[in-house]
Amino acid sequence: MGEETPPWLSPEEQHAWRSFIRLHQKLGATLVRDLQAHSKLSGADFEILVALTDVPEGRLRFQDLARTVEWEQSRLSHQIARMTKRGLVAREECAEDGRGIFVVLTAAGREVIDAAAPKHVATVRRLVIDAISPNELATLGQISNHILNRLDNVSS
Repeated sequence: MGEETPPWLSPEEQHAWRSFIRLHQKLGATLVRDLQAHSKLSGADFEILVALTDVPEGRLRFQDLARTVEWEQSRLSHQIARMTKRGLVAREECAEDGRGIFVVLTAAGREVIDAAAPKHVATVRRLVIDAISPNELATLGQISNHILNRLDNVSS
């Protein structure tokens, strides 16, 4: 016995879905172009640096960083190698088990993210925050959290 075909999206549902997808694609591309133009960081660079600045020590086990950014280990490994060559991050062996690797934010990486963040925040504010009312922002946060919770339950 196969699965039933789900009902097609209504015109309103399809419009909302396609608008959301277009927003996601266009906003992401715009933010990445802006980062590259003003800080010479790729979107991937920025995502890794943000994840490392979100932890007090500026260091995460490789596997924890992969989970945080939700990347496959091979993609993360290539990205970390590129960032290491540029001096933005370093790899350190884990003293506790000898097998684990930490990815560590370097002083140069901290300097680059500290310089890029204000411009990035200004762009986010201009494109998103200032474009909607405080009530709409609260609703956006609630909707986003609701969908994220559902996604977390699906992937666990």
